[in-house]
Amino acid sequence: MTERYKGTILTPTKVITISLVMLVILAFVIIFSLVLGTAEVSLKDIMDVIWGDMAPDDPIRLIIIRIRLPRIILAGLVGFALSLGGVVFQAILRNPLADPFILGVSSGSAFGAILAISLGLGFAVGVPVMSFAGALFTIWLVMIIGSRKIGMESSTILLTGVIINAFFTAIIMFFISVSADDRLHTMLFWLYGDLSQGRYGQLAIIAPFVLIASVALYGFAKELNIITTGDENSAQLGVDVEKVKKASLLIVSLIMGLVVAFSGLIGFVGLIVPHLSRMAFRSDHRLLIPVGAIGGAIFLIAADTIARTMLSPSEIPVGVVTAFIGAPFFIILLRKRGSLWGRS
Repeated sequence: MTERYKGTILTPTKVITISLVMLVILAFVIIFSLVLGTAEVSLKDIMDVIWGDMAPDDPIRLIIIRIRLPRIILAGLVGFALSLGGVVFQAILRNPLADPFILGVSSGSAFGAILAISLGLGFAVGVPVMSFAGALFTIWLVMIIGSRKIGMESSTILLTGVIINAFFTAIIMFFISVSADDRLHTMLFWLYGDLSQGRYGQLAIIAPFVLIASVALYGFAKELNIITTGDENSAQLGVDVEKVKKASLLIVSLIMGLVVAFSGLIGFVGLIVPHLSRMAFRSDHRLLIPVGAIGGAIFLIAADTIARTMLSPSEIPVGVVTAFIGAPFFIILLRKRGSLWGRS
């Protein structure tokens, strides 16, 4: 069944066209980010690298290929995943204030990563696995505490997530306060969000999972459209509400665990970008999922560029930049909650 999009029919062609426009914007942001930095890099340098006209050992080429490009790609993947998670959480809970950071999934994932660091586990396997386990444990707690027999109550789950987020944050601070000096800096990395350690090996781990997860979640687009109208109505229309919710939350937890394992805690991306996308393109998830996810990549790459250039040659954590932007935006949402949503 076709649905209307701002007075016009939302067709696959329209979805592809808008998504391609977003990808073009993303490409420009990537190029812009490659140029900016402590070392001077020009557009000509970037083109020389692309066409292979620059010597392999040229310092500018090494800065672009080994330092800036992997960091930018990591920022894009993390922003993509965080925003995608926000889109799904906001749809399932029918609440514009829901996102992986607010619901505690990110802090639970970070707790798992910090626990792995405390135990001396390696970054290749131990930290990502423990981070994923922390994300799963958190979402399990949220669902168990916040659920009711008639389904998952959005307001209860949201408040439960906030409480669990505060709880895991307190545990993280405890680990930091009792840790040895040699591990303190590593733990602080997770708390503030830092993309400076991006490496191609990490990208090879994250990218396939994020791609598969995004395709799987897009497969639930029509079901998510119906779920936003209410659980009872969705059941009457033949949607297995609990199955869709649990599967979506599990997939989101997977990608949250992965990205937090390599980027640390970066808040508000999953809150700001999905809501702005919804304001611009309404709530059809066939369009909202790709636009929101690509928009998240654009937003975090831009935020990380600000983080590494604002006080150049020094850097500030990217989580600080997103918090500066996200905190006022969160207050605005609290004041105008429900403008495009039914109240819980």
